[in-house]
Amino acid sequence: MAGTLMQRGQASGRTRRRSTKPMSEINVTPFVDVMLVLLIIFMVAAPLLTVGVPIELPETAATALPQEEEEPLTIALAADGTVVLQETQVAFDTLVAKLTAVAGERQDGKIFLRADGAVEYARVMQVMGALNAAGFRNIGLVTDAGGPTLTGAAPE
Repeated sequence: MAGTLMQRGQASGRTRRRSTKPMSEINVTPFVDVMLVLLIIFMVAAPLLTVGVPIELPETAATALPQEEEEPLTIALAADGTVVLQETQVAFDTLVAKLTAVAGERQDGKIFLRADGAVEYARVMQVMGALNAAGFRNIGLVTDAGGPTLTGAAPE
C-alpha cells in the first residue's frame, strides 16, 4: 500500500468546520461605556442650562414667599429696558398678547416681576400695567433679602 497517510482531522479534499453555538449572553460593556459618557455629558451640560438675565435686584427687609407646586412665572426687566418672559426676550408691544396666552394655560394667576434697580420707576409701572391688562392680579416683586429696613438699619 503505497499511499500517503492522512493526518487526523483532515479529510481528503474537504475542509471540516466546527459547529459553533450562537452566543446567548449579552455583552453589557459597550452599553455601560455609552451610559457613562452620557452621564458625563449631562453632568457638564446641566449647569450651563441655568442661564438667566443679569439683574441687580434691590435689597429689602422682606421675607421670601413660600414655594409653590407649579413653577412660578417670572418676568424680568433688565437695566437696558429689555423684557424677558421666563427665558424668552419679548418686545414690549407684544407683551400683553403673550401674557394673555400664558395666563390661559396656567392654574395659578401669580407672576413674579424682577426689575433691575437701575430701571426707571415709570418703566416698571408700565410692565405692571401690562401684567394687569393680561389678567395677572397677583404680582410679586422680587428683591434680594438683607437690605435696609424703614429705620435705615440693616436687619440682623
